Amino acid sequence: MTTPALDTDFVRDMFPAFAQPALDGQRFFENAGGSYTCKPVIDRLFRYYHERKVQPYGAYAASQAAGAEMDEARTRLAAMMGVESDELSFGPSTSANTYVLAQAFGEMLSPGDAIVVTNQDHEANSGPWRRLEARGITVREWQIDPASGHLDADALWHLIDDKVRLVCFPHCSNVVGEINPVAQICDGLRRAGIWSCVDGVSYAPHGLPDVGALGADIYLFSAYKTYGPHQGLMVVRRDLGGQLPNQAHYFNADVLYKRFTPAGPDHAQIAACAGMADYFDALHAHHFKQSAGLDDAARMAQVHDLMRAHETRVLQPLLDYVKGRNDLRLIGPEQAAGRAPTVALEHARPGLELAKALAAKGIMAGGGSFYADRALQGLGIEPAHGVLRLSFVHYTTPDDLDALILALDQVL
Repeated sequence: MTTPALDTDFVRDMFPAFAQPALDGQRFFENAGGSYTCKPVIDRLFRYYHERKVQPYGAYAASQAAGAEMDEARTRLAAMMGVESDELSFGPSTSANTYVLAQAFGEMLSPGDAIVVTNQDHEANSGPWRRLEARGITVREWQIDPASGHLDADALWHLIDDKVRLVCFPHCSNVVGEINPVAQICDGLRRAGIWSCVDGVSYAPHGLPDVGALGADIYLFSAYKTYGPHQGLMVVRRDLGGQLPNQAHYFNADVLYKRFTPAGPDHAQIAACAGMADYFDALHAHHFKQSAGLDDAARMAQVHDLMRAHETRVLQPLLDYVKGRNDLRLIGPEQAAGRAPTVALEHARPGLELAKALAAKGIMAGGGSFYADRALQGLGIEPAHGVLRLSFVHYTTPDDLDALILALDQVL
């Protein structure tokens, strides 16, 4: 099926932020730090707090409705990602979820076992694993190319031997932006009997992936960067999840989606995550008139391609503009098709200083290290100096990009 053009008017009508007077005239380019929230999520959160803010899964009607909506969120989002509903867990953030997983691996692995991490990651998918060195577990670093930030898939295998039990790497980096060949890497790891943990925080906002097809044993991302509330979503495939030591109350050990949630979850925010599924379904219904015979993952794949096609088209002029300047260093690929629309730029002026200058021009962007200090150091950039990061998603329009480029011309 040919991917249609994205109807940005329809999309932006689904986000109340675009109708707010306080944000009028502002162009939002800090989506990698947190996206706007879609109306279905806001509506569900509002309803939950008004009608269902009670202990869920109880005997009375409001309690049953609360629990049912939480289950709906897990079931529908899991189906969209091609995994079983009990393989999806919710937690307060991806950083917290990764920390819990690292504790579980720390209990299961033995001194002398090895794990591989990268210096391309956000610290959330690096630091918790590196702490396992204190337990006698060897940590090996899969390093980026210092000029481009590229993570060479072939170089990984120089780090692999019979001691390696787990490899942790990003679907794409929050500063490099390059999309890594996840399916290829995970397939090779599975054949070698090695588990994979993929940080999808910087990828999922551009279309939820089919985690089943990717083959990752663990896939993590953040709802608040994917049009939802502040929750971390974590897929742990059943085979691995059953082997890892339980991190929750002992009486929850037999329920996979509870095993890695040590504390009581945020009921309202989990329920509101069903609004993310509402939004993706609305995108599909508006753009694809034929859905008969398509399962949730297949519909989500079409939405993914719809979003990516728009983002790629809008991104390329920005990359071409940056390439035409000799005062900016573009981090990551020069072609939009191979990257997410998360563009980090090094300049003689600190990243935060540039972000402040752009703010005066109505451009909301970010400056700093973005918890990717190791990646910046690997690129020869001092984290304190940082980069200017311009990040957008599918609700960004060509007009927004024109305004951004004009503002860049004025402040550089």
